[in-house]
Amino acid sequence: MHNLPATGLIRLKQIIGDSKANPPIPAVINISKSQLWHLVKCGKFPQPRKLSARTTVWSAEEIHHYIENGGGDV
Repeated sequence: MHNLPATGLIRLKQIIGDSKANPPIPAVINISKSQLWHLVKCGKFPQPRKLSARTTVWSAEEIHHYIENGGGDV
């Protein structure tokens, strides 16, 4: 289905994908970065955690829960 780890912390590109990476990272949820941040702001997507000024992560468990409950069909 997708290549997200079952547990741990994941970064934005692991969720929305990155076709320019080598090798390319497939999207788990097919939305843009701005759409994802809008969903976070509206409370419809799990809240991220800031690890540092330039590092934002999400809980893999929360993303799996979001997808399993139909949230991946945005």
